[in-house]
Amino acid sequence: MSSSSPSPRPSRPTRRGLLAVGGALGVGAALAACGGKSSGGASGTGAGEKSGPWSFTDDRGTKAGTKSLPRNIVAFTGMAAALHDYGVEVKGVFGPTRGKDGKADVQAGDLDISKVEIIGNTFGEFDVEKYAKLVPELLISDMWEKDKLWYVPEKSAAKIASLAPQVALWASQTNMEKALARRAALAASLGADLEAPKTVAAKSRFEKAAARLRAAAKAHPDVKVLIGSASAELFYVSLAKMSADTLYFQELGVRFVEPKVDKAGFFEALSWENVGKYQADIIMMDNRSAVLQPQDIADKPTWAGLPAVKAGQVVPRVTEPIYSYAKCAPVLEDLAKAIESAKKVS
Repeated sequence: MSSSSPSPRPSRPTRRGLLAVGGALGVGAALAACGGKSSGGASGTGAGEKSGPWSFTDDRGTKAGTKSLPRNIVAFTGMAAALHDYGVEVKGVFGPTRGKDGKADVQAGDLDISKVEIIGNTFGEFDVEKYAKLVPELLISDMWEKDKLWYVPEKSAAKIASLAPQVALWASQTNMEKALARRAALAASLGADLEAPKTVAAKSRFEKAAARLRAAAKAHPDVKVLIGSASAELFYVSLAKMSADTLYFQELGVRFVEPKVDKAGFFEALSWENVGKYQADIIMMDNRSAVLQPQDIADKPTWAGLPAVKAGQVVPRVTEPIYSYAKCAPVLEDLAKAIESAKKVS
């Protein structure tokens, strides 16, 4: 699979291409949150009023700065959705935004996609000319590999970087809790009020959901979870510790299948004939629009014969979470519920 392709192919994929498909990514290194609550923000962000210079040090250790609070912000779709939950709006997005049916992609969250300029909608797609016309003041994206901004094509990365300061925050090499803190800090620097009742309530819900998942895992230590992603030719089994969300679940006590990963370390690719290699009680399936969903593979006998499938214990996995407390709390609640109600079938 080429690095520009969002879907798996039988040919040996590149590391960056694999990241675009799904499964688990990165390794767990702790990153401290920087920045803090701001007293307000510019009208262009959807927050309050603020004047003076702005700066933020990202997870590369790079300090981005502007003479005033950025108004023309362009962000990876999932990042834009997270900022939206804190009241910070962007002018443009890149990444999965609009589906073939015209509706918002799952990664767009609560964004009104009719009000943002879509710079690119698929992996490898980024309209530099359209980006430049927005007169961008800041570009923000996730980072799955060191110093590489997610969905920013390498072939045009230098040109894109020359047009505006950039901020990159880990979506791997950290856990969900730290990823959330970093995005909240960024939102605060851009004018979000982290003490707003809605935000405080969302964080409280997240903390309660984390406690519930920890309790569920402790009460059902024999329940084993497999992280899966499907293409027409292959079934991918991911390693939990390689992604911020599943690493956090693992830290809370969830027991995961541990595949024999390839040299890149992210996941093991299985032929459909060998899809039953690992036994599991719950299967978490990649929910992104670029990959096949359970209903798409229902006619594959080896899939249909899996104990977890026969038991109806297949649940969606939000493979690229929107890192706001409001969006991550339900993710934890859903997994806790699945573990609490799971039958031991492996």
